[in-house]
Amino acid sequence: MNIKNKGVKQLLASESLYIKRLHKIIQESVDQEKLIINDLLHPAEEILTRGQKISDHVANFGGSWKFIISFFVVLGLWIITNLVMASNAFDPYPFILLNLILSCIAAMQAPVIMMSQNRVEEKDRKRGENDYLINLKAEIQIRSLHQKIDILLEEQIKTLFESQARQLVVLNKLEAKLDKHLKH
Repeated sequence: MNIKNKGVKQLLASESLYIKRLHKIIQESVDQEKLIINDLLHPAEEILTRGQKISDHVANFGGSWKFIISFFVVLGLWIITNLVMASNAFDPYPFILLNLILSCIAAMQAPVIMMSQNRVEEKDRKRGENDYLINLKAEIQIRSLHQKIDILLEEQIKTLFESQARQLVVLNKLEAKLDKHLKH
């Protein structure tokens, strides 16, 4: 009976140690995930300058159907008005003033759109960083699971070896009793 109680106490003690190790792994995993989740849920707030806001608005408007349609309407009205007015036109047929205005619009619009594209590129980079953090979180969870499985296997093997050792002790005692009984 004493061997049985001692074996049960050892088994309970090893199980308690095993549970503590699992809790430690879980806590470390939770702490690491909290940092990543905090970064994902509370990204740094973007502070835009007045120029950046203007470039975003110009790029949004310049890349819309609203702009394209209104641009063609203004061009059409310009050309029709100057053709109808003929000799009194403010911009006669080769439409030199119209060409100048279009060149100025293109010269100003292109760099502003490029500024906006640079900001979009920065947002894409931040999205990539968030994707990386999500992948890192998944990797941490997988590592934690591997550690838990390793501990489970280690504890099961240890328990099996201890059980076999106890069985060998019991078998040796039985064998000794049997030998003693057969000699008498």
